[in-house]
Amino acid sequence: MTQMTINRGADYSRILGLGAARGENLVTNDDVAGAIDSSDEWIRQRTGIITRVRANAETSVVDLAERASRDAIAAAGVPVEEIDTVILSTFTYPVVTPAGAPVLADRLGCGTAAAFDISAACAGYCYAIAQADALVRAGQSRYVLVVGAEKMSDWIDPTDRSISFLLGDGAGAVVIGPSATPAIGPTVWGSKGDGAPLIGMTASWLDVRDRGAAFPTLFQQGQPVFKWASFDMPKVAKRAIEVAGLSPSDIQVFIPHQANMRIIDQMIKTVGLRDDVAVGRDIADSGNTSAASIPLATERLLREGAAKSGDLALQIGFGAGLVFAAQVVVLP
Repeated sequence: MTQMTINRGADYSRILGLGAARGENLVTNDDVAGAIDSSDEWIRQRTGIITRVRANAETSVVDLAERASRDAIAAAGVPVEEIDTVILSTFTYPVVTPAGAPVLADRLGCGTAAAFDISAACAGYCYAIAQADALVRAGQSRYVLVVGAEKMSDWIDPTDRSISFLLGDGAGAVVIGPSATPAIGPTVWGSKGDGAPLIGMTASWLDVRDRGAAFPTLFQQGQPVFKWASFDMPKVAKRAIEVAGLSPSDIQVFIPHQANMRIIDQMIKTVGLRDDVAVGRDIADSGNTSAASIPLATERLLREGAAKSGDLALQIGFGAGLVFAAQVVVLP
């Protein structure tokens, strides 16, 4: 019997280049506090957020993704026509179909690259990194563009005290390609579907059509989400370090999803990271940008010199689903 052949790719993959784009407008705590009967002090104490970035009304998710992607491709030094796969992680793209990734690929000039969206909320970037790594090592792709992009401001009720004041807009992108040495560790990921009601939308489009529901906006049940993230996610982070054959003392940079500064601080202690570990705290200035938050925090650390190329970084995303994913990567 004749047997089919299969692709065989690189032994390893790595992040070759990084790009970022943030919303054009800086929104202070005072700008959002009145609508939720709160204050700058309360928001800072509860979340660590001082400002958040939000995009202009005419700026789209794909606009943000394109800006970040062009920077990532330039940094990687890979000709755009050699990008053969585009993965866009977003849950704020405003239409069900077509997906945003083919539109992005066309804008960038990626030819007939495979292009698809994934919806894994705040874990979406780490989910996409896992897929890109597997595609390169399987020989299915050579260069993969991974983008986390969100325009959260399109989906908020300014009077909602559970989540609206947290959210910002932005995009982060990386190019992943072959590597001669290990540079993306195994991904520890999963879901907790019984927690789906904890973060979501106030209505479905069918509710809008059939029952006259108001335009759907985001909500969360803060306390159970905080507890889950603070106590369950450190276990995932520890496991990601273990499966990479490392110990917490080997980690030089920690880049968690930018959900809440108190969650970040709790995870550092529970995971047992070094006192001198560089920590992504982009939430203070950019707010929670969901799938964009980890690459945005990475970009800031590298730009400000708190982290450097070649550092071992632990990254972990977690959010609506409930879903989570973590891996250790070598910074570009």
